[in-house]
Amino acid sequence: MRSPKLLILAGKEWRELLASRAYWLLLLVIGPLVGQGFISVVHLYAEASGANGAPAALPQGLTPLDGMLAPTWAAYELAVTLLLPFVAIRLIAAEKESGALKLALQFPASLPLQLTAKVLALLTGWLLAWLPGLLALILWKSYGGHLAGAETLNLFAGHWLRMLLSAAVAMAAAALTESAASAAIVTLSFTLGTWALDFIALGRGGWLAAAAAYTPAAALRFFEQGLLRVSTVGVLLACTLAGLALTVIWWHSGQPWRNRCGLTLGLAVLSTVALALVTTSRASWDVSENRRNSFTRGEETALRQIRAPLRITINLAAEDPRLMDYERSILNKLRRLLPQLTAVYAAQSRTGLFEESGQHYGEIWYEYQGRKVMNRSTTEPIVLEQLFQLVEIAPPPAVNEPVFPGYPLAAQPRYANWLFYFLWPLAVLAVWWLTIFRRS
Repeated sequence: MRSPKLLILAGKEWRELLASRAYWLLLLVIGPLVGQGFISVVHLYAEASGANGAPAALPQGLTPLDGMLAPTWAAYELAVTLLLPFVAIRLIAAEKESGALKLALQFPASLPLQLTAKVLALLTGWLLAWLPGLLALILWKSYGGHLAGAETLNLFAGHWLRMLLSAAVAMAAAALTESAASAAIVTLSFTLGTWALDFIALGRGGWLAAAAAYTPAAALRFFEQGLLRVSTVGVLLACTLAGLALTVIWWHSGQPWRNRCGLTLGLAVLSTVALALVTTSRASWDVSENRRNSFTRGEETALRQIRAPLRITINLAAEDPRLMDYERSILNKLRRLLPQLTAVYAAQSRTGLFEESGQHYGEIWYEYQGRKVMNRSTTEPIVLEQLFQLVEIAPPPAVNEPVFPGYPLAAQPRYANWLFYFLWPLAVLAVWWLTIFRRS
């Protein structure tokens, strides 16, 4: 009996979504937004590939994930942050403001079931919003471009989880507040708070850096790097479910405050326990085609023999390019392999420009079972050689592993201007007009 009831409710919510001008504006804007990103990156990719006689970059450095896929789909990150929340807020706030919620509460369906119907309608609507992004991939393939299935699907999963979290936060804000405007302010404040956390935690260790790794923007970066982490997926799903549960608790304004506060406290405790559990997982998969998040297979086998805690003290400032290089090429890879790795950021300044050499700026200390060694290098082979000496493990023999060939493509974005700037807006306006005409 529940499935037909859910389908009926989902159909009702879908019609409500189609009546929302905010949703149609989102569809209208998303096409040119994706198109602008796609056309720009195709031109840049062609230049890097040596188009028009220009000097070409090394082929190994030309990956569709970095060069086209992630930059083009960044338009959806922008839409999820600044546009989608208004659509999600309306699904909850409109009923509260118009008084329709009192009628909805008379439906022979529970609030969780009604909320599920709203989420299903929103997911369907967001799937339609993905059409410009999918059209961009079809154009890319028609130009002769390459796409790797695993890293493409991984990026889709990241954007899908990001959308779910954003929708849950917006719905919870709408349930907690009395108007759509207040809900919008709460949602944008949440976004600003995560951005501030990202900025403050840059180049720092401890709990602050650990928390910042799970902000929506930081979580999406793992997917854009071709990395699928169990902890990231778990945190995004747990926060989404917590947001939806909070929506159900506060949606029914007729419930006593004492009950709602008690349920909220219980939800907070349950969410904290769930987050603590999922963040302990170090399981991850490097699905990037060029294995950018991994050492060679031989090096990984040797490094997995490190069982005792390894402590790395980094004396580089947050904005020092050497720190960024070290984290990308060494530290993040070690974190995937060594569960007992501790990284300490010892620099006191943000840029490192005013730190004196006497303060050991630039030094990176490795400590293992009472033995310590210092190195200033951020180059992978040098760091690994010294690390193997420190932990007294024989380095793996040199093996010629397959080299990532790279995928240069000196193509021009044919038909993209017409498709994204003219045909897509025209199609959206035509369907919107037909929808309004049928309703009238």
